[in-house]
Amino acid sequence: MAYQGSPKFTHHQCDKIGVLVTNLGTPDAPTTSALRAYLRQFLSDPRVVEVPRFIWWLILNLIILRIRPRRSAAAYRTVWTERGSPLLYHTADQAAGIRAALERKYGDDVVVEFAMRYGNPSISKGLQSLFDQGARKLVVLPLYPHYSAATTGSTFDAIAHDFTQRRWLPEFRFINHYHDHPAYIKAVATSIQRHWDEHGKPQKLILSYHGVPLKYLLKGDPYHCECHKTSRLIAEHLGLEKDAYMTTFQSRFGREEWLQPYTDETLKHLPEQGVHSIHVVCPGFSSDCLETIEEIGEENREYFMEAGGKEYSYIPALNATPEHIDVLVQLIESNLQDWHLDHNEDQRHALASAMETEHEQRKGRSN
Repeated sequence: MAYQGSPKFTHHQCDKIGVLVTNLGTPDAPTTSALRAYLRQFLSDPRVVEVPRFIWWLILNLIILRIRPRRSAAAYRTVWTERGSPLLYHTADQAAGIRAALERKYGDDVVVEFAMRYGNPSISKGLQSLFDQGARKLVVLPLYPHYSAATTGSTFDAIAHDFTQRRWLPEFRFINHYHDHPAYIKAVATSIQRHWDEHGKPQKLILSYHGVPLKYLLKGDPYHCECHKTSRLIAEHLGLEKDAYMTTFQSRFGREEWLQPYTDETLKHLPEQGVHSIHVVCPGFSSDCLETIEEIGEENREYFMEAGGKEYSYIPALNATPEHIDVLVQLIESNLQDWHLDHNEDQRHALASAMETEHEQRKGRSN
């Protein structure tokens, strides 16, 4: 096994703290071939699909990858921009906002990169960039407010796998959820209230989260409980009664039972229950993406309106808003508290003095 190093790192560099912000991932282009490559990597992850490997290999390669890439590419084309997929550029903007905030406080003692669990830029590339810049301590922040083995756990797997290829390993901290962090709850609630101030308040607020198979909950995954806690805390912050909001789960795939109630089925039946005005927010998505823009913003809107709904509005994800950047910086800084950075100025002076002494000694020997 070849161990990766940090070829650009020298012993004269001051130790820095690296921050790696990660998200799920995106195809490189809205094309069938790009989606096939992306889906193969994504759906081959045993954390994502917990089916015996040989059986799943047959299903994935003989059925899914022959059918789904074309359909998914068509959907991605509806949300693609000059900057690429929304998930990619929103994550890039979030990393830039975090970088700017930390630079104002710590200078260049903290370096920030972003990476995707699947697709590009890869986690290994992001880690290598941080190490090349002198990072000797590492904080990883997956942009999933709610822990699930299929998302946060899988990100940890990718980090750990990368580390098996390296001789030197950094001090390491991993933020595995923030579903009930006060700043996060306040940021989501503020975005909802701001939307209501502009568009009015609906009969019901739908908080839609990405679904996972029910068996994950039964095996002990905390995701379902964390989503419901987030909904409750947001509702309390907004002063909502229990009948003014509900939690649903979207984006199910396959035939097995997933977490319920399903978002699409719920929206098809709300009008017959006398609910004709709804707003939908997706607190589990840190960035707008295909699942929020197309699935919630368009597809589920049609379900609701065709069923007799009168008003439907999607409340955007937090993306790179100042409130969200502040939340993410707070999460990171809480993991830096005992990693003192003020020693670096002294370290710089000591290194500069040592280098100057070494230079003078070399001059003396040459004479």
